[in-house]
Amino acid sequence: MEKIVEVCCGSYEDAWNAFQAGAKRIELNSALHLGGLTPSLATLILTKKNTNLKVITMIRPRGAGFHYTDKEFEVMKADAQIMMENHADGIAFGCLDENGNINISQTREMIDIVKRYNGEVVFHRAFDCVKDPYSTIEQLIELGVDRVLTSGLENKAIEGKKLIKNLQERYGKDIEILAGSGINASNALEIMKDTGIYQVHSSCKEWINDPTTACHHVSYSYAENPHELDYDVVSRQLVKQIVNTVKKK
Repeated sequence: MEKIVEVCCGSYEDAWNAFQAGAKRIELNSALHLGGLTPSLATLILTKKNTNLKVITMIRPRGAGFHYTDKEFEVMKADAQIMMENHADGIAFGCLDENGNINISQTREMIDIVKRYNGEVVFHRAFDCVKDPYSTIEQLIELGVDRVLTSGLENKAIEGKKLIKNLQERYGKDIEILAGSGINASNALEIMKDTGIYQVHSSCKEWINDPTTACHHVSYSYAENPHELDYDVVSRQLVKQIVNTVKKK
């Protein structure tokens, strides 16, 4: 099975950096500091126009959790439709009820939109907030989800290896398991070897200074010390490192 590195991108510039560094597939977002929100349409259009990347587009209307109101879900469906119409290769989303279970009706509606365009359906790390990962993944398989992104219900995937391995062994023939959170060139092969998965998701992040972030008594910073005046971008060097590391095996 071909090993895949998916790069988590927060902008068109991120996507371009990932492409130049040899990535083949990205998850396209905005606002990565909030865990990733729906990107702008222009970001998708420019990425598809100027690269040959497979683009999985995030559909997430806000930060915090994944229990969405009817109004929020209206926006999610409209965004999914627009993204697929403009040649997204798939959609990443996650809809839960207030008890930490899959919102079946919302999930089914999102899947219907994506499949209408023969796209890939990815259930993102909302999966790491569910009560029972085993019954949940069985539901996702039954609903027709193609791939699930997970850290094994832990903060970092390296800490969730046991569950990721169990999911791969039990369900890997029916759904793709994509490990994400804290994965880089130093641990990607270890996680793949220990779990049996063949796909990893990495942010490959570095920091760029913007001196206009804070002035006088006003600050627009979102990062902690020592990056209060910085914003994050995808590093070409870090993408090359993880892609080349995975290719060698």
